[in-house]
Amino acid sequence: MPDDTRTGLTLRTARLQPAALLRFARRVPIVPILVLALVIADGVLAPWLSSHNPRVGELTQRLLPPMWMEGGSSEHIFGTDQQGRDIFARISYGARVSLLVAAVVLVVGGGVGTLLGLVSGWYGGLLDELIMRVVDIFMALPLILVALVLVVALGPSFSVLLLIMGLWIWVRFARMVRGEVLKLKEMDYIALAQVAGASTPRILVRHLWPGVRNTVTVVATLQVGLVIILEASLSFLGAGIPPPEPAWGSLVAEGRDVLAGAWWVSTIPGLAILVTVLSLNLFGDWLRDTLDPKLRQQL
Repeated sequence: MPDDTRTGLTLRTARLQPAALLRFARRVPIVPILVLALVIADGVLAPWLSSHNPRVGELTQRLLPPMWMEGGSSEHIFGTDQQGRDIFARISYGARVSLLVAAVVLVVGGGVGTLLGLVSGWYGGLLDELIMRVVDIFMALPLILVALVLVVALGPSFSVLLLIMGLWIWVRFARMVRGEVLKLKEMDYIALAQVAGASTPRILVRHLWPGVRNTVTVVATLQVGLVIILEASLSFLGAGIPPPEPAWGSLVAEGRDVLAGAWWVSTIPGLAILVTVLSLNLFGDWLRDTLDPKLRQQL
């Protein structure tokens, strides 16, 4: 009898496992996470994943098709461009550029925006009005036009690109954090901290920051995709990473003239942007629902 009981439990457990795996797959965006992990690994391990120089090519190898097409070879998985440069190597190094830009912009711009949002929401009054009007001005500016003007004035460079994107991203954090602080500072525990004699820096760091941390995390996750698109757009227009440094936007732009006969030069980098940004948006939506107490029980 005990053996039969154990056997029955084993069979029921085996039957429950696929259902449990299906529920887990519905609750956690496995595919977007895997895609993002591959993109990050591709960017970090780019020198080891490809033996080709992404900046220098061989004219005898120009416009070779991808390996799955007639005339392609395993030496150039995604083919080559007009100068014989390996597209897989250029996409891998381009992923490194996009990830580095996104990381720097989010850390610097997000940090400045979060700090200004905390200060604006806490102090209120004239300071709050001043900061929010600056936010409104920056959000009303035509970003692409401003970027082109700055590039013409200062010249295309990595630092200019970071400056442009930092000026664009900080306002998103400032506005969201300020809204959260306006709600949190009415809570009883903030009033108790003031009564206890806590200083303003202590209240901001020890009491308000934990309350807005989830919001900052979600905003940062959702903004990564927009940062990548913006960097690709500026590079496409020639206002981003200067050549010959590979960037996803410039890779798409380089293939415009040969799109009819060598579609892979532009299409494959474009698909890399599409898949990466889509995965980031899906992961950001899941993270927002997970960290939001009102939606957590619905998952």
